[in-house]
Amino acid sequence: MPHTALRPTSFRSRSRSRSRFGLGIALAAAAAFLAAPPAPAAPAKGGAANLAMIAEPQTLDPMASTADLVGTIMQHVYEPLYTFDANWNVAPMLAEGMPAISKDGLVYTIALRKGVKFHNGKELTADDVVASLQRWMEMAPRGKAIAREVKSLEAKGPNTVVVTLNRAYAPLLAHLALPSGFAVIMPKDTIATPLTQFVGTGPYMFKERKPDQYVQLVRFDGYSPRKEPANGYAGKREALLDELRFVPVPNANTRVEGSLSGQYHFADLLPVESYARIEGKPNVKAVLTAPFGFPYLVLNTKQGPLANVALRQAVQAALNDADMMGAGFGDAKFYSVEGNHYAKGTRFFSTAGTEHYGKGDAKKAAAMVAAAKYDGAPIKILTSQQYDFHYRIALVMAENLKAAGFKVDMQVVDWATLIQRRNDPALWDIYITHSAVLPEPTLTPPQLGEGAPGWWTSPAKKAALEAFDAESDPAKRGALWGKVQEVVYAEVPYIRVGSFNSVTAKSAKLDGYVAMPWPFFWNTGLAK
Repeated sequence: MPHTALRPTSFRSRSRSRSRFGLGIALAAAAAFLAAPPAPAAPAKGGAANLAMIAEPQTLDPMASTADLVGTIMQHVYEPLYTFDANWNVAPMLAEGMPAISKDGLVYTIALRKGVKFHNGKELTADDVVASLQRWMEMAPRGKAIAREVKSLEAKGPNTVVVTLNRAYAPLLAHLALPSGFAVIMPKDTIATPLTQFVGTGPYMFKERKPDQYVQLVRFDGYSPRKEPANGYAGKREALLDELRFVPVPNANTRVEGSLSGQYHFADLLPVESYARIEGKPNVKAVLTAPFGFPYLVLNTKQGPLANVALRQAVQAALNDADMMGAGFGDAKFYSVEGNHYAKGTRFFSTAGTEHYGKGDAKKAAAMVAAAKYDGAPIKILTSQQYDFHYRIALVMAENLKAAGFKVDMQVVDWATLIQRRNDPALWDIYITHSAVLPEPTLTPPQLGEGAPGWWTSPAKKAALEAFDAESDPAKRGALWGKVQEVVYAEVPYIRVGSFNSVTAKSAKLDGYVAMPWPFFWNTGLAK
């Protein structure tokens, strides 16, 4: 999708035009002064925000999970070397600037910002960065994929890190910037598995977690902001609020009611039909992030019936993506149904493999099931009602699979349990999740890397991704993405159902909030 289309907008925003009239320079200047709206006041400092999230985070270790919820909370505590601006360009965060890259594309020299303090008062050094990135490459799915590309990682003095690659690898900086299972920097002496201390460089510090009640973060008064203007996740960050309280509210309707009553200053991922209830209310605003992302189904390629690629192909043939998206999002203005993973007109648009998308052909799928010698073992579908659209999609999917001759075992659990269970290949065959739309295809879904639930690996995957990752020319990368997409359709490690916009709610008192896929609350205050 075009980078400009990724900019979030509000349902309540309206474009306005002004005309200016005058009788001479003085009158024109006076009229312009009188007609111009007052500059918006900076958000107030102080106060605490109650932020309704979809669930209890299963961990606060940002490297240990690719769950959006973990990244959303802990991006306030930890920071990476690089991040994304509002147009999804990579921008420096803890790095002083963009890296110096050797002509052959193999050596990245990264200068660090000086004087950056951790929450424990210690100053950030290159040794902390090296130790943090080594941990990330050992435990995070995307980190493991990067580890295969890295020949060496070393500190050169206190403020410089040098990364040497085995081959040119175009997506490196984008992987370092992604706030999901992300490459955060932590003090070397706090590194442990599991983490027992949550110490970062971010504008907020971890204070307390009360399971099923809240995660509490408080302002870090020693924070070292960047000097550039705020721009998406990039630029200046300021902790205006004294406290952020992330509250798990699994029931979507409870999040809606809490927003309307003023109990929550922000509520994440609401049912799209709630927009009609929120629109026009004086104390709360509906916010649309468009496009937000895509729901997708992960298939277990390692164990169980769907380890058989022929049965995965039968699942794909059985599913009616339009019906699933309609069930998930209702009004067509909130979703689109198309087989290409990136929109027409963008660099990565391709129709490769899309002839297999969304057919919902029960007769053809049944023949494929029989030819694959399906033994009748139930297809275990793992889903949660905390993302209501996941559950609705699952209901339609189950009926599609039954029509094709599959037996289905629907397992509805809370989101934290799903995140836990998906790590065990014996417990599921398909689970439902979603991702933001990002400009670098290898960032998401994590199944394009190594070790993520689903455990997809094959010679065709390796060949297609290696060719794509090694190419730095944007025009050539676009064509090579089509080869990757074709392999995804052929081997069916995951099924991209469609694209959707998200609805969240924010209090009218919450000033300065900028909608992005992983919501953040620095530079955000509460009106007095």
